[in-house]
Amino acid sequence: MLLPIVAYGDPVLKRKAQPIDKDYPKLDELIKNMWETMYNAHGVGLAAPQIGLSIRLFVIDASPFAEDESLDKEEQAALKNFKRVFINPTIIEETGTEWDFNEGCLSIPDVREDVFRKPDIKIHYFDQDFNEHTESLNSLTARVVQHEYDHIEGVLFTDRISNLKKRLVKGKLNNIAKGKINVDYRMRFPKLKKRH
Repeated sequence: MLLPIVAYGDPVLKRKAQPIDKDYPKLDELIKNMWETMYNAHGVGLAAPQIGLSIRLFVIDASPFAEDESLDKEEQAALKNFKRVFINPTIIEETGTEWDFNEGCLSIPDVREDVFRKPDIKIHYFDQDFNEHTESLNSLTARVVQHEYDHIEGVLFTDRISNLKKRLVKGKLNNIAKGKINVDYRMRFPKLKKRH
């Protein structure tokens, strides 16, 4: 089932999400719906807060990045096979020299900015069957995970850009929050308080 993606401006996107256990109601169905919603919106990742649930869960399929011919064959192969469900993840460490990459977000359509992140991470998480994993990731796979991980920490990629860039995109962000945007997927816009 396709779920509406929560738009910029909704408080759920700024809240630190809560862990879940394997008895979380209808977890398999929720994950299936998240995959369907993400693919329908042409995303590579989707975090639970983006569908209005403040829980520590996100899904990633980085295979669209594997078609980037500027990447070496090893990285293309890693991206092609990178499809994961992350439940209750914890980034244990982030290392290396920060590098920038142009990021976007399904909750913030039509806004893309360069974001600096460290290239190597170690992450601990549970998969869909609640099997435990600790994994080292690098380059684009690490970046996609860091972006989705930020979502469950209540951080958006626009929080990581310079003050100047924030001012430059402020109008676009305000329009998204007001629902003044055309996208080809369902979105849920925040209910803005009316001023008297």
